[in-house]
Amino acid sequence: MPDSMMYYEDNFVILGPEKTEQFVTLTELEVILAKLLTKIQDCLPYDLQNIPTIEAQVQRLVKTACDLDCGDDGIWQWYAVRLEKP
Repeated sequence: MPDSMMYYEDNFVILGPEKTEQFVTLTELEVILAKLLTKIQDCLPYDLQNIPTIEAQVQRLVKTACDLDCGDDGIWQWYAVRLEKP
């Protein structure tokens, strides 16, 4: 039976348009995504257009996606990572 620690998503690596990787916590990822979403509210991806708040949009992205096209701010990608062995 797999260790439940394998399913924790507390740490992420995020790649900005310049492809520099940065390790962040879930809270830090949410802050970054909220800032990006604030800038693109007028051209949101289709699956976010009916979600009324930025906070809810962030939660949707974290749970269902791994990238966000921000137009002039480039494409951002994030992936859950495990920093310790279970």
